[in-house]
Amino acid sequence: MSSTTRMRVGRYELGRTLGEGTFAKVKFARNLETGENVAIKILDKEKVLRHKIADQIKREISTMKLIRHPNVVRMFEVMASKTKIYIVLELVTGGELFDKIARQGRFKEDEARKYFQQLINAVDYCHSRGVYHRDLKPENLLLDSGGQLKVSDFGLSALPQQLQADGLLHTTCGTPNYVAPEVINNKGYDGAKADLWSCGVILFVLMAGYLPFDDSNLLSLYNKIFKADFTCPSWFSTNAKKLIKKILDPNPQTRITIAEILENEWFKKGYQPPRFETAEISLDDVNAVFSESGEAANFVVEQREERPAVMNAFELISTSQGLNLGVLFEKQMGHVKRETRFASRLSPERILSKIEEAAKPLGFKTEKQNYRMKMEGEKSGRKGHLAIATEVFEVAPSLNMVELRKTRGDTLEFHKFYKSISTGLNEIIWQAPGKIQAEGSS
Repeated sequence: MSSTTRMRVGRYELGRTLGEGTFAKVKFARNLETGENVAIKILDKEKVLRHKIADQIKREISTMKLIRHPNVVRMFEVMASKTKIYIVLELVTGGELFDKIARQGRFKEDEARKYFQQLINAVDYCHSRGVYHRDLKPENLLLDSGGQLKVSDFGLSALPQQLQADGLLHTTCGTPNYVAPEVINNKGYDGAKADLWSCGVILFVLMAGYLPFDDSNLLSLYNKIFKADFTCPSWFSTNAKKLIKKILDPNPQTRITIAEILENEWFKKGYQPPRFETAEISLDDVNAVFSESGEAANFVVEQREERPAVMNAFELISTSQGLNLGVLFEKQMGHVKRETRFASRLSPERILSKIEEAAKPLGFKTEKQNYRMKMEGEKSGRKGHLAIATEVFEVAPSLNMVELRKTRGDTLEFHKFYKSISTGLNEIIWQAPGKIQAEGSS
């Protein structure tokens, strides 16, 4: 493969894109001084100012700086250049808890309890620091390589300064299926009580494998949430049912509290309180990263250099579930989320051409540059036009990894798109020899 541009920011070398949204992009990065792998969230200053979300971004950075807990993704440092803000985060390689549910279905009660205990530990600590997450769901719960839960994505979190005169929050946000009834009601809500409701929904999902409140009609969904109209499956233990019903109490005044959960008989089984050191944390430098006159310690210069677009072993491991590299080399037709990837022995040019051929009949415009391709649907879907980024990485001589990543639109529509084109991709997808043998012998 020919060379591509690599960027160095301060002491970090940036690698592949791990994810992207409207205002931010997250990239794999390596600390050139220590060799440590991290994730760096990159924000465009001009876009942040133009859309008047500087306060929201400052809030997210402030939140992450305040939190030091083994079950919360850690923020190491914040830097800024003239045009960008760089947030250096802990790299969590075990995937989303959502993926694990999608792969294996519901958890056994003991396993579900273990994750729920870690979630409550994290949320309780956040609340003790005056931080409310407000978008707790399995997609925002990551697993590290050892299987420990890490809460991420504080973009919708709230700090005490946002409380109004009545002592309540008044911003409706979050994901409908996980949102507490008082949040939807739009009359103000207690952030801690609302977070706890979301924890209850997550516990139900872990143990049942499906949502307690679900309906294709949003009004019907809200009615079910307002009435707490759900039924626990028969395999839930009696004590688990009792606890879930106390958490999913539509009246926030009578809903169980975290302090009461910590004393609950079902919750306490096998419980191990987290061990970690607390530290006083200053927020003095947060404003500096938004200013061109930032302090020298936080101000960095972007350096670009030409390097081969080769994916090294560390980046390869970061794309897999923990250290299971087999995930990358298996045909992943049945499991697609915000991104999917496969291996191929064809040339990058041939790979992109085949994907382009498969996408065009489905009404997608394509734009190729080097070994990347952007695709955008001509028709608007549930969340606007579906946009997909495709990139080819060299893993080894004559072996490439291909990644298709949703950059805009609806995840379910991305899933349908991939299923539609997958037949046309059969000839370019390579599977690990062990996997092929297993299929041939069955």
